Amino acid sequence: MLMLQEKSIGLQAKPAVVWLFLKSLLALVMIFVAWPAGAVDLQQDAPDFTLKRLDGENLRLDEMKGQVVLINFWASWCGPCRQEMPILDRLHERYKDAGFAVLGVNVEGETGPAQDIVDKTKVTFPVLIDTDQNVSERYDLQAMPSTVVVDRDGVVRYIHRGYKPGDEAKYIDVVKQLIRE
Repeated sequence: MLMLQEKSIGLQAKPAVVWLFLKSLLALVMIFVAWPAGAVDLQQDAPDFTLKRLDGENLRLDEMKGQVVLINFWASWCGPCRQEMPILDRLHERYKDAGFAVLGVNVEGETGPAQDIVDKTKVTFPVLIDTDQNVSERYDLQAMPSTVVVDRDGVVRYIHRGYKPGDEAKYIDVVKQLIRE
């Protein structure tokens, strides 16, 4: 029989109490381990990052303060990602002169697959490569694609996971609202 003893007063715990205590402690540990350390949430500062563009230049998110930025995390193997890219490019072209930019963050870590998709879709917005998936982890990706819209002050104002035709209407509403602010 498992017993805990308090040396100073000689108390003994029953096995069921010990088991309940250990289960509770394990549950707390699991919550803290599973809780994403850098998870992005609305009204928080967007985690800064610096990534290489396909053209080899570095791009830092914090240097884009003053613009509304739509960050789209995508992969070449993701059908909805490929479907969404030309739509995001039209959005980028339509509002870029109003202080808006789209950043495509490829999560595969290699330039080849990303470059192939960019060549096929002819997108004009910057495509960045998350070579070690650190940025993807910090943004707590749970679906492909995932889209985060950041306001001019660098604050996360909109998060969308996945893509289906018609989702872009909400992107347009959010972008227009943030450009007017």
